[in-house]
Amino acid sequence: MSIGIILMGLLIGFMVGLTGVGGAALLTPILILLGISPSIAVGTDLVYNSITKLFGSFQHWRQKTINLTLVKYLAIGSIPSAICAVGILHLFDSFFHNQEQVIKHALGYVLILVALTTLIKTFAKGKLEENTFQKKPLHEKRGLTIGIGVILGFIVGLTSIGSGSLFALAMLYLYRMSPSELVGTDIAHAFLLVTAAGFMHAGIGNVDYLLMINLLMGSIPGVLIGSNLSSKFPAKPLRTIMAIMILISGVKLI
Repeated sequence: MSIGIILMGLLIGFMVGLTGVGGAALLTPILILLGISPSIAVGTDLVYNSITKLFGSFQHWRQKTINLTLVKYLAIGSIPSAICAVGILHLFDSFFHNQEQVIKHALGYVLILVALTTLIKTFAKGKLEENTFQKKPLHEKRGLTIGIGVILGFIVGLTSIGSGSLFALAMLYLYRMSPSELVGTDIAHAFLLVTAAGFMHAGIGNVDYLLMINLLMGSIPGVLIGSNLSSKFPAKPLRTIMAIMILISGVKLI
């Protein structure tokens, strides 16, 4: 047991509960900056994320706030794509021995993308609503939905980042849903995606289980405390600060 890792998990969980900004975008770069190898950071974060998303999915299932058809279409594209990403990464390492560098640079670029996505969601949410894409029924957007799953699933398999933030932005722009249904659908799909990618990383030895347990011991109470306090703090300034921190982390990793 490491008190420092538990406290870090507590802080990250607290910030996620307070702002709603994805935990992977905070946790993975911090682990790398602390000296943990990028492959272990990504694999551990995916399995850790799978456990935390399981509880969220169960809660939204009970509340009936999951669009199962949308989850199915996204998963058809994202799960095979994430599995391919992990396989390609392992193949690259076998031939070129540059897995850590590939992950580190990919992380940097994706973190910058996530930071910009967070800022767009924070300041331009109203402008993303009511467009022609949203008015089309879901079955007409089946190919587009699977395609989004393929592209973003590959990013998640490679970096562990984006299962919430990037998919949430796509859903916000392309589909007409209530805020609770958007969150529930996003969490349920993210659970399936990070679980599949996490299993692949675990299979090639990229998961530190002791590190994951320590993080969970801190983050679960942290999320609960942050969620309870979220209504007492203004969301926009906090999310903006978080986005800037993620942006700086991304630039440092490139």
